Amino acid sequence: MRTFFRWGFRLVLVLLLLVLLLVLHTLYFKPLRIGWFYERVFGEYALKDPEMLSSLRMLPPWLDWYSDDLTDASQAYQQALNAKLDADLATLRRYDRNALDGDARLSYDMLEYFLDIQAQGRRFERHNHPLNQLFGVQNGLPTFMATQHPVASVKEGDNYVARLNKFPLKFRQVLDGVRLREQEGIVPPTFVVEKVLAEMQAFVAAPARDNILYTSLAEKIGKAPAGAIDAEAGARLLDEAEAAITGQVYPVYREMIAYYEQLLPRTTGNHGVWALPDGDAFYAWAVRQQTTTGMTPEQVHALGLSEVARMEAEMDAILRAEGLVEGTVGERIRQLGERPEQMYPDSDAGRGQILADYQAAIDEIDAGLAPYFNVRPASTVKVERVPEFREKTAPGAYYEAPAFDGSRPGIFYANLRNVEDVKKFGMRTLAYHEAIPGHHFQIALQRELQGVPTFRKVLPFTAFSEGWALYAERLAWEAGYQAQPLDNLGRLQAEMFRAVRLVVDTGIHHKRWTREEAIAYMVAKTGMSEADVVAEIERYFVMPGQALAYKVGMNTILALRERAQSELGPKFDLKGFHDVVLGAGSMPMTLLEQRVDAWIQEERAR
Repeated sequence: MRTFFRWGFRLVLVLLLLVLLLVLHTLYFKPLRIGWFYERVFGEYALKDPEMLSSLRMLPPWLDWYSDDLTDASQAYQQALNAKLDADLATLRRYDRNALDGDARLSYDMLEYFLDIQAQGRRFERHNHPLNQLFGVQNGLPTFMATQHPVASVKEGDNYVARLNKFPLKFRQVLDGVRLREQEGIVPPTFVVEKVLAEMQAFVAAPARDNILYTSLAEKIGKAPAGAIDAEAGARLLDEAEAAITGQVYPVYREMIAYYEQLLPRTTGNHGVWALPDGDAFYAWAVRQQTTTGMTPEQVHALGLSEVARMEAEMDAILRAEGLVEGTVGERIRQLGERPEQMYPDSDAGRGQILADYQAAIDEIDAGLAPYFNVRPASTVKVERVPEFREKTAPGAYYEAPAFDGSRPGIFYANLRNVEDVKKFGMRTLAYHEAIPGHHFQIALQRELQGVPTFRKVLPFTAFSEGWALYAERLAWEAGYQAQPLDNLGRLQAEMFRAVRLVVDTGIHHKRWTREEAIAYMVAKTGMSEADVVAEIERYFVMPGQALAYKVGMNTILALRERAQSELGPKFDLKGFHDVVLGAGSMPMTLLEQRVDAWIQEERAR
């Protein structure tokens, strides 16, 4: 018996050693299974990104070691990420792709594309502006704290305060990168510096207790579960937050203000990325990255001009039926938008009604989509106002995905900076794009995928996600939810807006248009208010190529649908087509085309 236990103990030790060796091999070498490699790649990125972990909320509360920290923004960390990207891409290519089955091969192709396009853009990694009016760290980090960091317990409140005290480290890391960019001749357009300065100056001008970092914490404490944060603990947390804002946050903002004040005289005007070192090559790469196609800037520009002309004719017919016959399409749309029945009162009640009307449009279409989808997301979506401190420079609307743990639904944020910009004839289309069946359907379903590597639940491809959302606007019209001529005009205006983007984005960065030329073109063609157009054009300056993804993605999805209908005839099933498009998550358009073609062949063989 003693010999049996001795050998049994030795066997256990051997097994433990083998398990340890397998774990170490998986962590540091090419894992035996490609699925383990996928999880290692995602895990290594995610575990070093505390802000992403807070946003995704994929881990159980007892594994929360990260919520008191902020994501490293240092140049050293960026270099480490570059080395990791190279190593991951090399390891991936050591696996035999041909030995994989269909879905596993798709995972391989998606990750290879994503890593490879990043590697191709390595030389342009500093061709951006970390402090900018749209998504700069100076407004992005406070927004993250207000909307992503949970405070449902005293511990989470302490973590909130700990993060506030780490603002100086994060921002100084960012400033180091901005200074390096300046040395390399990468300086923001003049208007970017001016607007960021104004935003930061307003941010620090408010008393600490009026700052969103304080008021959002107070709101979270008030909404915490009963008994989770007592009055004494809540008061302590608020006092500590006020001290952190006054003693840590505001001083580092003043450092950034001082730097941007001395940078302003060194800006050279409002130029596209062609003015940056190697700018033409950078933009050509950005077009490939954002559209996930092989299109050139010149091809994109030509497509935009063609699509603008087509939609102008359709919009003209509707406007003439409304008695609006004189002036450009843009001028007549503005005339229509000035009619009293198309506007809301400029009051708290008017803003509240806008949010309610958006939600009603979403709820209505959500109840009627059974003929178009087999699969729907389990998570819900709600409408909220863009935080007021961000309204001036934020886009007209955007979507925030639900948390993995179900603690936060999908949110459609509507910008209410100026109620005169919200025209009733365009509201349905915007709701369908941002929520249902647009971003919420696509992104929430992606997060709910089962049996796929984790990276496929979160990896974004702009042309796919934005192309689907724009396609969703048209699908809603086809389903009868924009049956009124003016609702259809709103849909066409939204599509025109995306087609105009093809023209102005390539105009700014490829054809060297001025900011003013781009604004004038968009105002004339879309009928949008000048304030909205200015915000959009200035967005394209700091996100080169991103605006191209919408229309290119939509056109690709429509072309694939038309191909499937043509080849399958009576066998074509729209719900089945939507299953194929949404059923594997976001991907490059080139891979989507392959996936749809394979489905067509399968359906034809039935």
